[in-house]
Amino acid sequence: MKVITSIDDAAGAVGTELGVSDWLDVDQARIDAFAEATGDHQWIHVDPLRAITESPYGTTIAHGLLTLSLIPALSKPVFRRRERQDGNQLRAQQGAVYRAGAVGSRLRVRSDLVDVTPVNDATVHLTIRHTVEVDGIDKPAAAAEMIARYVF
Repeated sequence: MKVITSIDDAAGAVGTELGVSDWLDVDQARIDAFAEATGDHQWIHVDPLRAITESPYGTTIAHGLLTLSLIPALSKPVFRRRERQDGNQLRAQQGAVYRAGAVGSRLRVRSDLVDVTPVNDATVHLTIRHTVEVDGIDKPAAAAEMIARYVF
């Protein structure tokens, strides 16, 4: 796990890979729970029998937003900043989904530090690109850049 200890440490890591997460199995129960939470019950996500015959994937697929929403949990063991007592940090994300992850697929995230923008002497914005990979498939499932405000 990469630990970012200071603004200088962050600046020195720009352009490097912070790490790669372990694989996470995406099963139908997770997809169904996401559908329930969001109200998105489109058959391609939640109807395995119909998906066998009508889906171009031959199975149900994860929601694109489900894939993006897994990034914070997947990236948590990859990197962190030195802990603060007050827990002061802010994150914002934007992303794009490229390829659906079929039910039963395994996902992981690859995190790269893209930019460091100083805010003041103790605060910095880190732009981290997260690429969600599907086991056995060359094209990524999704990519998102997360901007995190870290106070050291």
